[in-house]
Amino acid sequence: MAILKFRVFFEEDDTIYRDIVIRHSQSFFELHQAILAAYEFDSIHQATFYRSNDSWQRGRAISLEKYDDVEYKAEPLDMFETTVGSEIRDTEQKFIYAYDFKMGWIFQVQLIGVSKEENPKTTYPAVSRKEGIGPSQYGIKSLLGDRFTDVEEKYDLTALGEGFSDEGEEEAGGEEHDGEAEGTEEDQSF
Repeated sequence: MAILKFRVFFEEDDTIYRDIVIRHSQSFFELHQAILAAYEFDSIHQATFYRSNDSWQRGRAISLEKYDDVEYKAEPLDMFETTVGSEIRDTEQKFIYAYDFKMGWIFQVQLIGVSKEENPKTTYPAVSRKEGIGPSQYGIKSLLGDRFTDVEEKYDLTALGEGFSDEGEEEAGGEEHDGEAEGTEEDQSF
């Protein structure tokens, strides 16, 4: 059984990508789910694959359903019924994956490898490589991810007010009097 390896680029930045391995007999719906999981997106929005050429132009659609607000040149293929292998036309086959049409998430999907051997330890489809911090589906994603909220709560950065604390004030006052001569009363009052 052939194993296909796709590189899924985030359209805005080609240094951000995920490599996904999938059996040629698996459906585009399974590839759709693997892409969403790889980029940590939910699965509640519209989605369509488009067969593409080397210039990343959209060809025939492979869709979750036929959407009323999308104009199709040809009847779209069903994502549940269409196998990934059936749409491979060349050794560097490209697809465009559009997700959440209102937000306009676009990913470029390119075949980068074919293997005849399955890894018995792998459950297909699977992510075989991740590069770069993926986009956050609904907002800003930090390097700490979900842990950032824990850090904010643990250290309660807002409790100090203007960004200053009273930590170390005693030491500074004590050092000033120990190591330096005191000025006159006139110098100390302002």
